[in-house]
Amino acid sequence: MLLGVIGAVSLDGRVDFFVSYTQSDRGWAEWIGWVLEEAGFTVVMQAWDFGPGSHFAAEMHKATRRAARTVAVVSRAYQSSVFAAEEWQAGWVADPGGRQRRLLGFRVEDCLREGLLGQLVTVDLFGIDRDVARDRVLAAARGGRLKPEGEPPFPMPH
Repeated sequence: MLLGVIGAVSLDGRVDFFVSYTQSDRGWAEWIGWVLEEAGFTVVMQAWDFGPGSHFAAEMHKATRRAARTVAVVSRAYQSSVFAAEEWQAGWVADPGGRQRRLLGFRVEDCLREGLLGQLVTVDLFGIDRDVARDRVLAAARGGRLKPEGEPPFPMPH
């Protein structure tokens, strides 16, 4: 993020990412948020930033408006959550063509993506080790091409 950061929020109130998740995926959300902040991005999420006494809907509204991008922690529970739908749709409406990659989806379990969320290219974090998952989160956050650094292995004929 730019200079002038206090904690996880810049002086102008903007953050790099809003992490959208359901309570059943809170562990994944916090891990993803931690990885992003350790890499220098700023993050806002319910578990860390909506303190006791705050108004949930007002905080969500503020978070989706001040975040440059939204991270959707995609699972079966996430896809059936009314609140989660509102959150990822706020990221979608800001960039419906996906050119700015304002909505990043991280699947944390093997589940079909339904409806409009099915059109989003997601990153799978399940079934792999921590280091590979971290690399995938950061590559998605940084954007750009996913070309490998070295030559891929020669495909063997079937």
